[in-house]
Amino acid sequence: FVVPGPSGVAVRSGLKGLTGQDETVLRRVGGLLGSLAAGDLKARCSAGLKHDGEQWARRKRALTGESSARWAGSITRATHDQWALARRGQLAHLQILQAGIEAIRRRLAQPLGAKGVKGSPGGYRSRREWFAKTRRLHVLEDRLERVRADFEAGRVHVVRGGRKLLRTRHHLQAAGLTEEQWRLRWRAERWFLQADGESGKRYGNETIRISPEGKVSIKLPAPLAGLANAPHGRYVLACRARFRHRGAQWADRVAANRAVAYRLHYDTGRGRWYVTASWQIPPVRTVPLETARAGGLAGVDMNADHLAAWRLDTHGNPVGEPRRFDYALTGSARHRDAQVRHALIRLLHWAAHHSLALAIEDLDFAAEKTREKHGRRKRFRKLISGLPVARLRARLVSMAAELGVTVVAVDPAYTSRWGAQHWQKPLTSTTRKATRHDAAAVAIGRRALGHRIRRRTAPPPHDRSDRAGHRTAQAGRDDRGREGPRPRLPGPRTRSVPPGRGAKAGDQCAHNRSGHAAEHESWRQDLLPLSP
Repeated sequence: FVVPGPSGVAVRSGLKGLTGQDETVLRRVGGLLGSLAAGDLKARCSAGLKHDGEQWARRKRALTGESSARWAGSITRATHDQWALARRGQLAHLQILQAGIEAIRRRLAQPLGAKGVKGSPGGYRSRREWFAKTRRLHVLEDRLERVRADFEAGRVHVVRGGRKLLRTRHHLQAAGLTEEQWRLRWRAERWFLQADGESGKRYGNETIRISPEGKVSIKLPAPLAGLANAPHGRYVLACRARFRHRGAQWADRVAANRAVAYRLHYDTGRGRWYVTASWQIPPVRTVPLETARAGGLAGVDMNADHLAAWRLDTHGNPVGEPRRFDYALTGSARHRDAQVRHALIRLLHWAAHHSLALAIEDLDFAAEKTREKHGRRKRFRKLISGLPVARLRARLVSMAAELGVTVVAVDPAYTSRWGAQHWQKPLTSTTRKATRHDAAAVAIGRRALGHRIRRRTAPPPHDRSDRAGHRTAQAGRDDRGREGPRPRLPGPRTRSVPPGRGAKAGDQCAHNRSGHAAEHESWRQDLLPLSP
């Protein structure tokens, strides 16, 4: 299927030139609203599945008196989204536990050392491993019972600021942080400085307002109204915001008073403040699948350190040489993200230059990372966990929409295995060594084009007649021109036929046939019609 484009846009700009008073006001506003958001999250989690619209209205009224109506609306909406995200994570955890328990039970029921069948592992290797897995089965069953009870009751466990950062408090030396640095990061993650957009209001947002010239002003909550330096309880920052990426689109929306949401956040590592603007865009109209296949496409195989791509024509035949776009997933999260973006932009520029669509696998390794799935294959499980599947997919879809490149998603089943089986050896020559990933890219592209991955679909016929069926998968039985003559190239094509001869090269009736019709029957021109 053709992957739909993104439905929203987010751009970021740094706030340079803030004064000490500006930073003090931002910290106080973020701390106050963060405490209100924490209390509202507690109320929402306590309500559980019994929450309804009336309770939402009561929560908003309670927050309005301590901040403002718009701040209260932003807080309640963010709280509900956080609760819903935790709910979806809880359901995914429940499904992973159930899959692990079923896998252990299946293997425990088999004899020791029993070999597995295709797609299903066999029994455990030793009595010691069998006993260890029985203990782990009890642990997973107890954990499943607790998670299921929480899910049925609507209880979720959420940490504002992140559970990972909370646990870092007990391992400061390993994280390379001091207690003061950790507390600053913890407070910054728990601040709340985001406001939803509102169409029809001035510059698209009444709470955090940015003018087309970059002037930033904030509507202060009621307890901090004394810090205002502008009319109507607003505080104007001394700096200016400049959105370099999509700046023209942002300016058009702001000038037309269309909704733009803003979020202010503090980067403790760099010691800088940033503002992120986001807005919704109409869904990108996707082209039909037949149109994406019309000029051929490029199959792309995602791997742990590179993207393997190969161009295919409309018949599923590889064209040209394979391409490789490397990236290194080492270092900080920002460095890894930059590596992914750099590899994707090189891939997209290559596809746009040749007017190609991209075929990718619809991967999801959520259920493949457990040790019950792959047993002792720790290296393979680590490899799967390190693949940035979600990030690559999200980045590719959003960046491809900007360059007008169509993305086609296919079923990932057996693409690597069948690609290596049917395409790696034929594509290898004395001057080119095709890898398993290159062959997988060809398999992905053929599946996106609607062809089978195999190069030959039927066994050889028992004789030279055609009643056993057409043997190749590139052309169908009714495709026109599949039995046509080859082009007459200059130079001898065979040892006996000089160039310019062999007029019946494509006539199957004339090959090894006695009594050819063209030799014994006279030829007569049909009469032309006198009128259409």
